[in-house]
Amino acid sequence: MMTPQHGVTRRRFLGATAVAAGGMWMAGSRGLGAEPAATPSEFPSTKDFWYRPQPAGMYIDSQRDNKAFGRTDGAIILSEDNGHTWPHKLAFPDARHVTFSCILKNGNVIFSTREKLFLSTDNLKSYKQITVKDADGADYPPHTPKNPDQPGWYFHTIPGINSWDIDGREMLVWGNYCNVVGGASPVNIYYSVDNGQTVKIAYAFGQNPHLRDDGSGGGGETGTLLGDARNPVITRHIHTVAYNPAENAFYSCTGDGDRPDGFECHWLRGVYDAKADKWAWKVIISDHLNSRYKAGGISFVDGKLYWISDSNGPPPYDRGIFCCDPADIANPAKHTRLFNPEVESGNMIIQDGVILASHCAPASPMATGIIISTDMGKTWAQYDLKEFGKRSPTRFHEKNSEGWFRMDLRSGWVEQADVLFLKPKK
Repeated sequence: MMTPQHGVTRRRFLGATAVAAGGMWMAGSRGLGAEPAATPSEFPSTKDFWYRPQPAGMYIDSQRDNKAFGRTDGAIILSEDNGHTWPHKLAFPDARHVTFSCILKNGNVIFSTREKLFLSTDNLKSYKQITVKDADGADYPPHTPKNPDQPGWYFHTIPGINSWDIDGREMLVWGNYCNVVGGASPVNIYYSVDNGQTVKIAYAFGQNPHLRDDGSGGGGETGTLLGDARNPVITRHIHTVAYNPAENAFYSCTGDGDRPDGFECHWLRGVYDAKADKWAWKVIISDHLNSRYKAGGISFVDGKLYWISDSNGPPPYDRGIFCCDPADIANPAKHTRLFNPEVESGNMIIQDGVILASHCAPASPMATGIIISTDMGKTWAQYDLKEFGKRSPTRFHEKNSEGWFRMDLRSGWVEQADVLFLKPKK
């Protein structure tokens, strides 16, 4: 195992940051901000990648190809040239509470605050609020929170890939990572097959008696029960939803705890019937929080299933980056452990032979830990980007048209703090 330290001095990092900040447009300019006109070699780097922070004064929440969506104080913004300029800006008073966004293939942008979902179809000239429908087609409004300042994170998610081209159309499917901050929330998998115009529930988890709406940030043992009373499967939140084209099936894994009522860590497999607009879900396995099944970063490459363990709780820990045939997910004897970072993590992306993952900062000896393989798991390296402080990289987005991955840097493991861009050298 290689564990090199990056050869970047504090001075080099601050210099690159200053260049980025210097690229900001002055007030009154047509664009909100600009990325530096610099080649990758001018940015801080490790042996395996270049990296850079986002420009000051904005939060770049998502990207796709040449587009990027973000927010500033009181506004949402859109770039069509990888964040070099931001010509599209729309007043949005609740911008600081944007917790999810996804740029769709046709250019639509779907985004949410904590409990409200919105869609823009015209490059942020306007937006409309979307009312979610339940599995039977009825309106599914958010619950009335005990504390109005803690309405719940209904739509926030931690993977950066949330849509796939399936049978000639794009399908958006994601699950909410909730019940940590922002108030108690029901736990659901959502989907849209019409570019965000209609959003429905694909799967609703049951009512978790330990995560009632008691007015606190993460819920508790008293208060209003939330979720589907007909479903005995309970969880805290969803870590990942991913699509396997080889099976035409979706997989999801959840967390976090071992409860007297049962496990909260589950793996589910779902199949969507497009003609009937119906879902069929099955729980494949449920297990302890210190097992490899407390996980995230589900990815499929050439029919193989990859994931990373978020194992914690009482030792011994069953951690690592794993691979198997999808049919063998419930059989650990048939899993291959590709690498063990020896720290919990639920975040990973695979693209063009690069496996990119991260450390969960509160559990890591590193400040900002990056895990990378540039040869599809043959060799590995870990880097500590100490310049950013104690941060947990999450929400990995696929590379933009200039080759940069995008990720959140969370303080703790969930609070939005910074954004990092990373470009592999190979």
